[in-house]
Amino acid sequence: MQDSLTAWTAPVFWGYNLFWGKVMFNVVLYQPEIPQNTGNIARLCAAAGCALHLIGPLGFSLQDRYLKRAGLDYWHLVDVYRYDSLQEFFGRHSEGRFFFVTTAGSRYYSEFEYSPGDFLVFGRETAGLPQELIDTNRDRCMRIPMLDRVRCLNLSNSVAIVVYEGLRKQVFRDMS
Repeated sequence: MQDSLTAWTAPVFWGYNLFWGKVMFNVVLYQPEIPQNTGNIARLCAAAGCALHLIGPLGFSLQDRYLKRAGLDYWHLVDVYRYDSLQEFFGRHSEGRFFFVTTAGSRYYSEFEYSPGDFLVFGRETAGLPQELIDTNRDRCMRIPMLDRVRCLNLSNSVAIVVYEGLRKQVFRDMS
């Protein structure tokens, strides 16, 4: 893995990280563009026991100082995985259960049931997820409700909302 935050990453198998323990959810960012958002999301993943998957191309280097600063000193608590494309990502996780967060979703994020190991897929800050991905997964697309006058929420806020809803539905398992 080139351009990584750490010398190695721990493998995730069916919701269990071999080095740190259980992985509650897999947070997936498709072509993230803003390093501060990704750093904030990494910090959230550390606090919530989630793995972070980054699908490129990325709009920044993983060595970016803003990315590292936003993640503070929690990077060692997050398993970060990098993929060059959606095809590579889905090829490596063909047995996974995926949910797609998009303003084009017809159901609210609160209507879904979440299980440890689920993949929560979020799109780019400026363009969201590819339309083809949305069209082929309509039954697994979720939305966060908001007023019509607002196009979208900040990516790191959206991730926090959905992850903590999933944690709530898991009764905050293994958390204090």
